[in-house]
Amino acid sequence: MKLSKIKAILPTLNNVEFQLENGKFVPEHFHVTEIGVITKNFIDCGGNTRNEQVVNFQLWDANDFEHRLKPTKLFDIITLCEDKLGIEDSEIEVEYQSETIGKYDLDFNGNNFVLKNKQTACLANEACGIPEENQNVETSDLNTSCCTPNSGCC
Repeated sequence: MKLSKIKAILPTLNNVEFQLENGKFVPEHFHVTEIGVITKNFIDCGGNTRNEQVVNFQLWDANDFEHRLKPTKLFDIITLCEDKLGIEDSEIEVEYQSETIGKYDLDFNGNNFVLKNKQTACLANEACGIPEENQNVETSDLNTSCCTPNSGCC
């Protein structure tokens, strides 16, 4: 979900609720402790230089059980961050603590914002010999020369 979409949804809500894909809800007394931009510059396993940018929301479950973040307040926080940090209309990534800090994509199901599980992926399938249509392949089925020194992968 892009930042513009959450800004369009917030004025239509009475409450801001975040739900994990497994159905559990982020406690209603959560805080948004950070909004910022994260830029990732990297080289994938095929040797391609990449640059990704996301708007990052960090949710925190505090012990102040009376706290409730209202849609207008979150909208105002987003607007302040856009103005002060020059945030562009990028995809949102949400950080939320479970066993460790999890990173999630954001979606909306008509009632709640949904923290969608993120998955790792190979970004250079051809260079690594991974079929585009099926990335979950037994390693014994792959051409092992793909990930040898000087193969251009890994």
